[in-house]
Amino acid sequence: MPEDASDFEKILQTLANRQVDFIVVGGICAVLNGAPVQTYDLDIVPSREPENLSRLVHALSELDAYYREHPRTKLRPQAPRMTGPGHHLLSTSAGPLDVLGAIANKRDYASLLPHTFEIELSAGVWIRVLDLQTLITTKEETGREKDRLVLPMLRRALEEIERPPT
Repeated sequence: MPEDASDFEKILQTLANRQVDFIVVGGICAVLNGAPVQTYDLDIVPSREPENLSRLVHALSELDAYYREHPRTKLRPQAPRMTGPGHHLLSTSAGPLDVLGAIANKRDYASLLPHTFEIELSAGVWIRVLDLQTLITTKEETGREKDRLVLPMLRRALEEIERPPT
């Protein structure tokens, strides 16, 4: 699927409709926090509770998800494989989705949850998003070049958010 055809809202809507507990992180998180960044995939950190992983796999099935590194065989995600902190880089019918067991310094769903806020995606459908300060911290900790490059924009967006109204 071409990257410009991604429908991240459809992915988020499907996950929310299936009552998957997850946190939006990465580039879409930055955008939802008001940072002017460009991204080509959606990154989430789901709860790894068994019932939630079952709901996640059903949502991924609905999205026709498969591992990007196995395009010919279309290897499908399964709940038992998703219990650890690893990353699952998926292609879906609505675009690329990275399901991350944990991010920077092994931060999983439970440890990130206090650093999130909810936004209404559509009427009555809410999703959880990582706050901008925590996103900045995680990107500083990873030290990857692509993360270092986006940090100035994220910091500037945080300054704008924190600036008192005049």
